[in-house]
Amino acid sequence: MAQTTGTAPGEQSATPHVKVSARDLNLWYGDTQALHDINLDMYSRQVTALIGPSGCGKSTFLRCLNRMNDLIPRVHISGRVALEDEDIYDPSVDVVQLRTYVGMVFQKPNPFPKSIYENIAYAPRLHGTGTSRSELDDLVESALKRAGLWNEVADRLDTPGTELSGGQQQRLCIARAIAVNPEVILMDEPASALDPLATATVEELIHELKDNYTIVIVTHNLQQAARVAGYTAFFHMGQIIEVNDTDTLFTNPAEQRTEDYITGRFG
Repeated sequence: MAQTTGTAPGEQSATPHVKVSARDLNLWYGDTQALHDINLDMYSRQVTALIGPSGCGKSTFLRCLNRMNDLIPRVHISGRVALEDEDIYDPSVDVVQLRTYVGMVFQKPNPFPKSIYENIAYAPRLHGTGTSRSELDDLVESALKRAGLWNEVADRLDTPGTELSGGQQQRLCIARAIAVNPEVILMDEPASALDPLATATVEELIHELKDNYTIVIVTHNLQQAARVAGYTAFFHMGQIIEVNDTDTLFTNPAEQRTEDYITGRFG
């Protein structure tokens, strides 16, 4: 994994496959620069956590990975973000298609004002990956099972998704994201609005999903990063200060600023 300080993390015998990479990435909101020369590799079938104080650029960087920042006026980006070897900012890239490969789960659960079934079926139907009712039935069941929600909602798929509990709504949103078989799942503080029990359920789900997906998660909860992530990047003032395998970063950080943050001296 690329990092701004130190050597390659982990010293692992087998080099993990890089699924998403950022190189010399800079971003401006108007005249204000929010990201400075970000270099980061995110590995296939691993969880990468982005930590750091509020306003340090974590969520801004996350939104760069599926071009959500395109929706914000006066945003300017330089550098490169690649999915596998393809630059996602190349003019030839279909952004709608990109977002089927790189799904997003937001901080606050945001189910559509539709039934549980239609929340899942909407995107496959839109993208033509499920056309017949039987195909959609299979897709909905599969997505809900992978999100650990099927057993709780199988007998009420016509119920509005908004009537589920907060934790169930977040798992519904995860099921919605994986219904189109993405390669990468981005999660922006996915458990910050949930109670401890629902948070534990989402974290367990993340552990299960990483067997099939590359996951990048923004979290303010350092304990959560330690529990779910194989790799962690520490952001501060729009820069990556340090990135390493999570155990090393938390127990033997190379940078004083990293140690100060994880020990609560600032942030």
